[in-house]
Amino acid sequence: MVVTQIDRASLSPAAARARFRDGLATPTAGWSSGFTQANLIIVPREQAFDVLLFAQRNPKPCPILGVLEAGETTGPLLVGGDIRTDVGRYTVYQNGVLVDEPTDLSAWWRDDLVTFIVGCSFTFEAALQEAGIPIAHIEQGRNVPMYRTNRRCASAGSLAGPLVVSMRPIPADRVADAARITARYPAVHGAPVHIGDPATLGIHDLASPDFGDPVRVADGFVPVFWACGVTPQAAVMESRPPLAIGHAPGHMLITDARDCDYLVP
Repeated sequence: MVVTQIDRASLSPAAARARFRDGLATPTAGWSSGFTQANLIIVPREQAFDVLLFAQRNPKPCPILGVLEAGETTGPLLVGGDIRTDVGRYTVYQNGVLVDEPTDLSAWWRDDLVTFIVGCSFTFEAALQEAGIPIAHIEQGRNVPMYRTNRRCASAGSLAGPLVVSMRPIPADRVADAARITARYPAVHGAPVHIGDPATLGIHDLASPDFGDPVRVADGFVPVFWACGVTPQAAVMESRPPLAIGHAPGHMLITDARDCDYLVP
């Protein structure tokens, strides 16, 4: 099923989720323009408080937009949708090891699973583009590059792990604009956590991201790093809970919320 860039941008969230429910698996940057995209972390009820506390202590990478109670599969952010089928691809971890990347969670679903819907930086990309700031991974047809860093998150109960960041090359003369624009979206990671030298974050090779795809950094562009909602999955890999489920990095839940809902005047 081929979906053009124009088609992707114009699809309603419900129509986009229907495509994924039918088996389409693709990164969602540029989809359903104007509507908020989100990360997922799904855990058994027994681990849910630790995830909630981890998010509360680390609001920059883990801004919670909504929670589905144990066994719930739909809610206000995906009216008529199904959290088990409406993301293009998922990740399933057992004892911190990635064991499956299904397009449908039916085989893994349990009635004790609690879903956390976490803000995603894809939400502010339309605002950057409207300001004339290019988004490399969209223009290059790639998944956004994401990296583990040497910065540690505040631990919570059984969960501990590193901060994960996403990177977008920004023209040097527009970096201040990018920081100002994204700072107005604190519920979806907000302003950058670092600008410039990736080695400061312990990133030694931008061409080798831990998640997603590398992008070309053109002359005159500066790497800019935002906190990333894959951070809980990095904590899962390190902390090794018996079961945890996430979205495949870059394959987000497209919600019914609008980007402007999270814009601070």
